[in-house]
Amino acid sequence: MSERFELFIDNQFVAPSAARYFPTDNPAMGKPWAEVAAAGTDDIDRAVRSAHRAFKAPGWAAMTASDRGVLLNRLADLVARDAEALAVAEVRDNGKLLAEMKGQMAYMPRWFRYYAGLADKVEGAVLPSDKKNMVSMTRLEPLGVVAAIVPWNSPLLLTSWKLAPALAAGNTVVIKPSEYTSTSIAHFARLVVEAGFPQGVVNVVTGTGAETGAALVSHPLVRAVAFTGGEAAGIAIAETAARRLIPVTLELGGKSANVVFADADLDRAAKGVVGGIFAATGQTCVAGSRLLVHQSVKDELTSRIIDLARTARMGDPMSLDTHVGPVTTRPQLDKIMAHIDRARAEGAECLLGGKRGTVPGHEDGWFVEPTIFDGVASASRLAREEVFGPVLAIMPFDEEEEAVEIANSTDYGLAAGLWTRDLNRAHRISQALEAGSVWVNTYRTSAPMAPFGGYKRSGLGREGGQDAIRQFLQAKSIWIDLNDEAPPPFVMRL
Repeated sequence: MSERFELFIDNQFVAPSAARYFPTDNPAMGKPWAEVAAAGTDDIDRAVRSAHRAFKAPGWAAMTASDRGVLLNRLADLVARDAEALAVAEVRDNGKLLAEMKGQMAYMPRWFRYYAGLADKVEGAVLPSDKKNMVSMTRLEPLGVVAAIVPWNSPLLLTSWKLAPALAAGNTVVIKPSEYTSTSIAHFARLVVEAGFPQGVVNVVTGTGAETGAALVSHPLVRAVAFTGGEAAGIAIAETAARRLIPVTLELGGKSANVVFADADLDRAAKGVVGGIFAATGQTCVAGSRLLVHQSVKDELTSRIIDLARTARMGDPMSLDTHVGPVTTRPQLDKIMAHIDRARAEGAECLLGGKRGTVPGHEDGWFVEPTIFDGVASASRLAREEVFGPVLAIMPFDEEEEAVEIANSTDYGLAAGLWTRDLNRAHRISQALEAGSVWVNTYRTSAPMAPFGGYKRSGLGREGGQDAIRQFLQAKSIWIDLNDEAPPPFVMRL
């Protein structure tokens, strides 16, 4: 391993206090390629205190909202300039397709530009008063140090979803990436310095969730947590945040349904279903892992999906003609294969795939064939648990009400797809689905101005849009008495 990645504190890369490092793997090769600093509690304390000092220091605290917007726009320009280098860094560490990562990095500046424009649009209000000669007004103020904890599937894009609104609101941030994908953030951190952000406004600590993440969330100077990741970790973070009485945003798992009605454009639906589950090797929280299809078109649609999925080229994620890359982590590979084996044992019929993939030159890589199961019972684990891999479960329905019931039958509610030519049905079903995002005749799209988050066990709060910046602000009421005489001292002014 020739490369080493350090912590980023006070606009500098620094070694961990205990000089501990851990390996990070290239998923396409199944081998380690670099080592990453393991932050201990002393390092977490140093990073959080750096962010706290920056929050109080005039260089950031006295900066106007418009000037914060200037910095965010400058950062957006730098991300756009280095988009390809950032994409390559991401692929090497998480194994997602270079084609997809180039698209993500090219689009990522829009998040910074959106919140750059929103920074000086945060407004309080002068309130109507029922008290004579009293003025009441509100201010919206930043919370302080925000802990941003991001997962391994799209580290930089999901960092921007948290970082941009937090900074626009005037907070400072400590970023903790997944221990599986910590290296691309190092390139990004250099851009933070180049953009001109004051020391300590953005810091990066790396390490495991159990040690580094837990120490960060429990630090007494952290005033809010924004987390994307697994349900178990999200619950643990929420419990810690509840004990500390600090706000938390959680974007967790999903078991999203793609619901296809008989009147749908089946060619378009087939492409949407395949893209929704096999793109990014199924490693997206909104993966359309359940296909709910009307019984009358089930066989035809299934045939089209299988034919299209068979054309997917599995291979080196750095190659632009690859459609399906490796799974990002070895534990996730084992989890996916266990789900496949269990589905067979529960009686589901494997129509396609179901095995580890082999790619010449990448024989040790963590590949899984695009897999399709039919005859999946709605109560089975494959239908109810998040696989986070390229595994599709097909379930038929006859009536509209049945489709809604099946779609809503899981504990999750992150996203859903709906395929129909009937405009009335599109409105009716999109309202009935218990999901934070519903896509009609499309799938897996997002934008910085649209709120994103989950119903039920898929999370708390929203990222994107004005909802996101509000979650990094707190309201203060201010009362000004314009009366010449003071009221009686022992009676509350009502």
